[in-house]
Amino acid sequence: MTDRTVDIWGARTPFGAGERWPERVDRHLTVDESEVHTWVPSVCVLCSNGCGLDIAVSHDGRMVGVRGRARDRVSHGRLGPKGLYGWQAVNSPDRLTRPLVRVASRLEPAGWDTALRAVTDRSRQVLAEHGPLAMAFYTSGQLCAEEYYAQTVIARGGIGTPHLDGNTRLCTATAEWALIESFGSDGDPGSYTDVDLCDTLFLVGHNTAETQTVLWSRMLDRLHGPDRPRLVVADPRLTPTAREADVHLALRPGTNVALLNALLHEIVEHGRLDREFVGAHTTGYEELAAAVADWSPDRAAGICGVPAEDIRAAARILGTGERLVSTVLQGVYQSHQATAAAVQVNNLHLLRGMIGRPGCTVFQMNGQPTAQNTRETGANGALPAFRNWQNEAHVREIAEAWNVEPLRIPHWAPPTPAMEIFRYCEEGSVKFLWVTGTNPAVSLPELRRIRSVLGRDGLFLVVSDAFRTETTELADVVLPAALWGEKTGCCTNADRTVHLSEKVVEPPGEARADFDILLEYARRMDLRDKDGGPLLAWRSPEDAWRDFTALTRGRPCDQSALTYERLRGSGGVQWPCTPGAPDGTERLYTDHVFPTRADQCEDYGHDLTTGAQHGPAEYRAQDPAGRARLRPAAYLPPHEPVDETYPLQLTTGRTVHHWHTRTRTGRAPELRRAAPDVWVQLSAEDAGELGIADGDLVRVVSRRGEIEAPAVCRGTRRGVVFAPFHYGYWDQTEPGRHTRAANETTRTEWDPVSKQPLYKYSAVRVQKISSAATALAHGLADSDRQTDAPPPGTLAAEPVTPAGKTPGTAGTGSTAGTGSTAAGSTAAGPSGKGRRP
Repeated sequence: MTDRTVDIWGARTPFGAGERWPERVDRHLTVDESEVHTWVPSVCVLCSNGCGLDIAVSHDGRMVGVRGRARDRVSHGRLGPKGLYGWQAVNSPDRLTRPLVRVASRLEPAGWDTALRAVTDRSRQVLAEHGPLAMAFYTSGQLCAEEYYAQTVIARGGIGTPHLDGNTRLCTATAEWALIESFGSDGDPGSYTDVDLCDTLFLVGHNTAETQTVLWSRMLDRLHGPDRPRLVVADPRLTPTAREADVHLALRPGTNVALLNALLHEIVEHGRLDREFVGAHTTGYEELAAAVADWSPDRAAGICGVPAEDIRAAARILGTGERLVSTVLQGVYQSHQATAAAVQVNNLHLLRGMIGRPGCTVFQMNGQPTAQNTRETGANGALPAFRNWQNEAHVREIAEAWNVEPLRIPHWAPPTPAMEIFRYCEEGSVKFLWVTGTNPAVSLPELRRIRSVLGRDGLFLVVSDAFRTETTELADVVLPAALWGEKTGCCTNADRTVHLSEKVVEPPGEARADFDILLEYARRMDLRDKDGGPLLAWRSPEDAWRDFTALTRGRPCDQSALTYERLRGSGGVQWPCTPGAPDGTERLYTDHVFPTRADQCEDYGHDLTTGAQHGPAEYRAQDPAGRARLRPAAYLPPHEPVDETYPLQLTTGRTVHHWHTRTRTGRAPELRRAAPDVWVQLSAEDAGELGIADGDLVRVVSRRGEIEAPAVCRGTRRGVVFAPFHYGYWDQTEPGRHTRAANETTRTEWDPVSKQPLYKYSAVRVQKISSAATALAHGLADSDRQTDAPPPGTLAAEPVTPAGKTPGTAGTGSTAGTGSTAAGSTAAGPSGKGRRP
């Protein structure tokens, strides 16, 4: 059986434009097939692709494997390495099985009544003494829609706090706001089937090969097919994605807007735009054309470090393709001028009329598996069903659905983004914080500060998770949560495909689904509607789903006809799903009418440079009335330039074998062996000047902290250093030593529009600590890794073979797959409250 930690994308099944992507069923079992009692339909939740899969359940009621579903509209049977193997965390022996309550400086096991009484008693005390603005909730991008919706009703309709956001703020907030700023509403307009039809691909800051492996398999099969699409990739690193490109734009971090303005300049200058479409269906063309008039490729080249001829070549490809698909991810979203840059990719599609038609779309891609659900349900910085917080009619609709007074729902200002929530915790105005299914003590920037914030004695911290993590170790109460496969709920992927994930096994010990925990919290808090009835009168996730989908009726994310019954047995259904379109809707804006009307839009927008919020009067005075908005952006240099002390630029990101902070993937034996520890990538030129060779132990130092890791000396442009952010301290052998997590070095700064933290540009220096032999002893010894697995960084750093593939990754056949989970986020930390580090 092929090892899919090495054979990342599996065997090629090439196909041509307009053909159906061939099926290939991947599977992985930890027992003999004879021990499988039943296969239950579900969906993988270890990236935003949303691959349909079946979970294998043994005769004794254990989860023992997964397989892809051939008829699934998203994956056609394929699973990536995380999906194939990551599900095994469900069976990990170190699952949390009982609540924990802090007694003095230690977390001690307790019963549910004791734990929830502590949570509700403190909630009531904080509300009585300080009011709802002292209460905050920080959720995940890995739960189910029904759980997010319960959090939204509790926080916004019950307690009345605007302080509810998700860790989707770290990965997908810019996607949301780029779509709103251009099209009036969230929701990617296209379908993954557009990859099957396009003749041009533009991947901007998106290493698809490692972040969405099954989507990359689909792209690879087109790229290796009979009528190969042309591919342009913008990324500072020579990733596996970039190796397949016709043009690789290896730009300096923080210069996305300059590069994109130059590409738009070329489109306008050479008349490669659809003037009829622009005139009939957009606003703002004259302003955009004026803004890019001076952005010649030569000017951009001096800023971006990309040859002007490469920019021209890329613009020719993008300007002459007849069916263009673009994707954008963290290389834009977590970088300088994030929303401004993402909007320029939308502008490209609008200038060329490449939207609302088969093979023509932009994907402002999601990072997390159910990020779309946080946005639809209002569990992030928005209101439910894409409603506008400044539109009183929208607020009244929510209030009527919940049977509360409109003033109960905070809408005097926008919902509070995560970075502001943590600032309020730091200042002491937030005194109660409930963290659900995520691990901010590893995933947020500037970790020394975050440990201090979470460890404040004035902050009562509740954490719901499936494992002990760096964050649980700072908590006052820890609630053991069920994982994916142990609960029922809906999950929506990046192309608006909704799957139903059914409960197939019982959670271990006393662990409970987050949905059940939230309902019990609402009952104990005695949250009621204006008639005195229970605010959350649901008995099951399906009850919550019915209420949520009813609330979406008439909105751009209308799912009013999408029932559990409709989802069961389906290969996924794309919203809008309405009585008039009961089988879903593959593409938005096919009539080129956009939800930008003042009475319809999700937000009135922002100044892309300053983030200043536009108001209703200002917007209505220039109502786009159903036309998309072309939004120019001026380039500004990054705020932390390199200097003599910190001469290199650090960018952080994901690697193919791990998810978020490794709560689950770090407990899957195959994935842990494939990528056991952090590594640092730098260019061969920089390494040579610093006297660093492959495998040497190096120290990366910023103004905020440092990490130590073995070096990989190839695969990135000169001046750029890369480190994966997944690695924290739960499995570290030296408690209290904080030199492993990349976010020790990153800084507290966020995009002015999306409020997304910026992880892609930090000034650092790199110094050699010791030779490769010591580095291996540091945690990367051959015995810690499969002998046939590539060393860290190989996928992004190996030389190209004649076939154009990374050595050792050519597929030989389909294998076994594994599933995914939905509640935890990383692993146990070294010190706790009392606790405080």
